[in-house]
Amino acid sequence: MNAPTDISMKTDDVLRVELEVFRQEHRDLDQAITALVERGTSDQLTLQRLKKKKLRLKDMISLIEDRLTPDIIA
Repeated sequence: MNAPTDISMKTDDVLRVELEVFRQEHRDLDQAITALVERGTSDQLTLQRLKKKKLRLKDMISLIEDRLTPDIIA
């Protein structure tokens, strides 16, 4: 995840592309974590780092989705 966290200056098109990239990376990390846990071949530090990266991605995904989704006041 090398993208800057400031999304205020990015266009919606750029954000949509980044959103898909982050979603794919999040899915890939989820699969990697699951595989490592099932095999029992990883140490706890590696798992912890992967899970933290996954959480950072989830935060970025939420931030971008909030920016792209207009607030609707009912």
